[in-house]
Amino acid sequence: MMEKDKILIVDDEEEIRRQLKWALADDYEVMEASNKAAAMDLIREKKPQLVTLDISLDASSNDTQEGMYLLAEALSIDPKLKVIMITGNNNREFALRAIKLGAYDYYEKPINLEEIKVILKRALYIQKLERENERLTRELEEMHKFENIIGSCPGMQDVFSVIRRVSPTDVTVLINGESGTGKELAARAVHYCSPRKDKLLGVINCGAIPENLLESELFGHERGSFTDAYAKKIGKLELVNGGTVFLDEIGEMSLSLQVKMLRFLQERVIERVGSNEQIALDVRIVAATNSDLKKKIRDGTFREDLYYRLSVVTILLPPLRERGEDVLLLAEYYLNRFAQENNKPVKGFNKEALKAISEYSWPGNVRELENKIKRAVILTNNPQIAPEDLGLQIGLDNQTRSLKKAREELDIKFIQEALVKNRGSVSEAAKEIGISRVSFYDLIRKYKITVEKTYSR
Repeated sequence: MMEKDKILIVDDEEEIRRQLKWALADDYEVMEASNKAAAMDLIREKKPQLVTLDISLDASSNDTQEGMYLLAEALSIDPKLKVIMITGNNNREFALRAIKLGAYDYYEKPINLEEIKVILKRALYIQKLERENERLTRELEEMHKFENIIGSCPGMQDVFSVIRRVSPTDVTVLINGESGTGKELAARAVHYCSPRKDKLLGVINCGAIPENLLESELFGHERGSFTDAYAKKIGKLELVNGGTVFLDEIGEMSLSLQVKMLRFLQERVIERVGSNEQIALDVRIVAATNSDLKKKIRDGTFREDLYYRLSVVTILLPPLRERGEDVLLLAEYYLNRFAQENNKPVKGFNKEALKAISEYSWPGNVRELENKIKRAVILTNNPQIAPEDLGLQIGLDNQTRSLKKAREELDIKFIQEALVKNRGSVSEAAKEIGISRVSFYDLIRKYKITVEKTYSR
């Protein structure tokens, strides 16, 4: 026998509860509560799909506060719960406020049983659609999730493929990408997919630590080796021996320290500051940068020999603006995550918000998207996120539209020139402009560029 859907009737009038229970018992498993405390216990324990809630739980005072509080608490436990407010004619204003707080609908007394049945049936149908959509979204996230990195576009699938192939080896890896694209997540994926996953992963931001301290942080020092060196310090490389060290913002490392890092990569030994003792280590290096290291080499601020030692395998993380539908996939992921973490009954984005998210260029990449959605979920009082909650406008202003169009035109010209120069070879054209072959094909499809016509000009 199929299990019935559950409905909770919350009303301080026993006659109303008895009337609704009699009318709904054939279709639902009916529960009753006459006050807020009893209702909350049933919502936590029995997890009903539907609730009918008298907006004035104390009929003698006609006070709506208790009903509003119950609505808010119930939705904080289950944001998908469908609450139908039951109200008298003089409570319509409060019923509309309840809708803004997340109630599904309201119904005015006296109750017409056939009409309330239709409202409940529709509410249950909508809820089942929402829960199914949530399930499918989770499955989609898992399908396109790799070691906590989410991405379905060809560029990200290419990244996942490289990580899978390089992780079992011990080669050094250089991760390139704009700020906020997830370089540390990629580095963690390389470590945790490798045989070193049970060993330590050390993380050092080369741009956030002064040069003299960075040397000590990496290699350690002996007591008395410099002012304030009151005790011996074990450096990160020695500390995580057998594991992996992730060097973020490697382009900010000083030339003198680059020499020492090059020596370590060549000989796999270190010397603590103030010591001549050589210590052999087994540490894998993964580095990342948002700088153009080849330009730094030309400028004389980065060693070419170190660059080639670091970039045995290079992983290029595409910016969010080039990841197509990934932006909406990530937006749904962060909304679900932050709504759950903050117990907020936020059900999704409205159409205008989805449009604004799709059109915005996201200069801060995934980190900016994450922060905007977290802020929106925490601050909104609405059941759906709107553009103003995200700090985005509906559509782009004329200047932004012009900039976006100009960028697209520049991208198309850049791709076409690379194809012409390399006589239509996609592999060579992609290599010349510094992206993967898969990402290059993705751009060709995006801008509908016909390769044959381009290189035959």
